[in-house]
Amino acid sequence: MTETLLLALVVVTALAFDFTNGFHDTGNAMATSIATRALKPRTAVALSAVLNLVGAFLSLAVAATIAKGIVDAGVITLPVVLAGLVGGIVWNLITWLFGIPSSSSHALVGGMVGAVLAAVGTSGVLWEGVIAKVLVPALIAPVVAIAVAGLGTWLVARLTRGVPQDVTNRGFRWGQIGSASLVSLAHGTNDAQKSMGIILLALIAGGAVPADSGVPFWVILSCALAMAVGTYLGGWRVIRTLGKGLVEIDTRQGMAAETSSAAVILLSSHFGFSLSTTHVATGSVLGSGVGMPGAKVRWSVAGRMFVAWMVTLPAAGLVGALCHWLESAIGGTAGTLAVFALLVISSAAIWVASRRKPVDHTNVNEAWDEEKGASLEAVAATTGEAGGERVAPVPAVATASSVGPAVSAVGTVSTPAPSNQKVGA
Repeated sequence: MTETLLLALVVVTALAFDFTNGFHDTGNAMATSIATRALKPRTAVALSAVLNLVGAFLSLAVAATIAKGIVDAGVITLPVVLAGLVGGIVWNLITWLFGIPSSSSHALVGGMVGAVLAAVGTSGVLWEGVIAKVLVPALIAPVVAIAVAGLGTWLVARLTRGVPQDVTNRGFRWGQIGSASLVSLAHGTNDAQKSMGIILLALIAGGAVPADSGVPFWVILSCALAMAVGTYLGGWRVIRTLGKGLVEIDTRQGMAAETSSAAVILLSSHFGFSLSTTHVATGSVLGSGVGMPGAKVRWSVAGRMFVAWMVTLPAAGLVGALCHWLESAIGGTAGTLAVFALLVISSAAIWVASRRKPVDHTNVNEAWDEEKGASLEAVAATTGEAGGERVAPVPAVATASSVGPAVSAVGTVSTPAPSNQKVGA
């Protein structure tokens, strides 16, 4: 009975990770369409949710990579899986709070590797798989995306040179909707499978299925639904950073960026690479700025994001390792329940912190002020709007120190200021 309870707890936590993956990564597909107003914010996230759901059924190659290519399934226990999932979820929520488009994939892999290292040491990690299937794609994918999107944007700019902007906006708006839809479909084929792989690991560890089992249909369906629901809620903080913080884009750049992202993600899914769709989408947006003559790329924002990417694996791994040590220190089912309770409490605390300065569909497209460079909590000292209601001023809170300088100054928003003041973002 205890083993069944622990297995159910791990499955629920894995679906929770899939949910956070959905809202954290919505911006990968729809940020540029929202920024250029090719789609209304609510319409964009709804469309993305449906296509993520469909995409989850199209391939299982990445699920196999996560389940059997990163850590030794023979040393995995249910407490280890739970600790790894907590590491991934906590890092996802922290980076979401600060509007950082970091990798949910790397947060999950980091959490699992950290928990395994704490449990059995280096022998439990399949380092060849980590390097070949995670680290190498992490280095190559953004560079490829920048190059492809940069070339595509440059070609589009050349072909449309001299064409009135209102004409190009109308024509490329439809193309942008199509390309954004393709990215959402590609995201479903890649990211939803990561939680499928983790649940398969848990089922194998719990003895529910044999070690050579494939992914059961109920796992595919539940993961697809969890990601779709998360996507529909919209990770507005991350959407804002991707859509407004890196480059001020038009519909031509948006279509080029999204098409590039879809091509790279689908190719990686075909080969079973546990690719970060966030890295690809960010690289494509940067490429659209590099390839467009006269466009301004905010490299300071990009630099902070790159640093956050570098610390994702070790940070999530540290949380996963600490959670496993806590489980071991308390012992038994009580230790596992304590870690789950810690996840619930920390998630609630992060959500409460996010309410200091909400970002939603009503203010996601407000002007970005690069010079302000304050965290979301610091900017809460100004008045803002959330959901159509005015938010009273609150004192600035110095939260950057809790997660480091890499995530301290991205994705800020403010509402219209008096005419003699600059409008912040």
